[in-house]
Amino acid sequence: MTLCQGCYKYTENKQYCNSCLKKMFKGKTPILNLEKSDFQKVSYEMSDHFSISGVQDKISLKLEKSELVPTIVNGEYILKPVPQQHIPKFQNDVPANEHLTMQIAKQIFKIPTAENALIYFTDGEPAYITKRFDRRNGEKVRQEDFCQLAGISPETNGKNYKYDFSVQVAGNIIKEFCSAFLIELEKFFKLALFNYVFGNGDAHFKNFSLIETQDGDFVHTPAYDLLNTTLHYPEESRMALDLFDDFETKFYKQNGFYGYEDFIKLAEFYKIKQKRAIKIIKEFPAKDEQIIALINSSFLSGEAKDRYIDIFLDRIKAIS
Repeated sequence: MTLCQGCYKYTENKQYCNSCLKKMFKGKTPILNLEKSDFQKVSYEMSDHFSISGVQDKISLKLEKSELVPTIVNGEYILKPVPQQHIPKFQNDVPANEHLTMQIAKQIFKIPTAENALIYFTDGEPAYITKRFDRRNGEKVRQEDFCQLAGISPETNGKNYKYDFSVQVAGNIIKEFCSAFLIELEKFFKLALFNYVFGNGDAHFKNFSLIETQDGDFVHTPAYDLLNTTLHYPEESRMALDLFDDFETKFYKQNGFYGYEDFIKLAEFYKIKQKRAIKIIKEFPAKDEQIIALINSSFLSGEAKDRYIDIFLDRIKAIS
């Protein structure tokens, strides 16, 4: 018996369980005939032809029969290996970290996420693979990240444009573009809280997007780029974005970081009923045993697992 590289369930000596094969790879057992050195060559050759946002190295793949092959057009997957650039801590654990964080969101908190898994190059190095969700019946669906919706770019706001606005302002974007904005605001509130609890210090404006439905409305895309960045950058800020534009709670003034009082206030700004906000917040510490079990089932190294748990427990204290 081996662990499925998609959902961590035990499977009979296969990379993926049948459910993950169906969701990720059309029921086929995927073949990745690439070494890490091949990835670097392909990444360089593709760099002038297409763009996937973010600084981490990645390439686009499509499934031909059972083989995952690099492609410039009609990509179905995004492949992200261990980063080339220096990472202060646990560099080789980056793919397993993103996979784990996405699985915690999906399995434990029922946050819709892009389908994802771990996969290995032929030389044994791990990579994170995620299935694209911006296609419907073979056609690209309109999707806009929050920077595009806010009309900001490096040209208008400088190189740090992704970090210019607050989580509070993100709520205004949702109200402007989503007809069912009360539902979408609650989704975003839970996702912002998730990023805080799981140490995602780089959840900037381009990491949130809206997608057009078949009815012409806009809703949140499945979550993507969920990663415990604090595991790799212990000295970074707890959040990429301030919670508020021009407001500080008493808790924040006293402690210099966000806590329970801050998220209750954020819910108030979003017009989420306090009883509902409290229920969402309490869900995180209530599921600590499930979370720790999933961390220990993951493909992180032993030391990285321990540190991941420490970060989670520290954040839980802040919001309890």
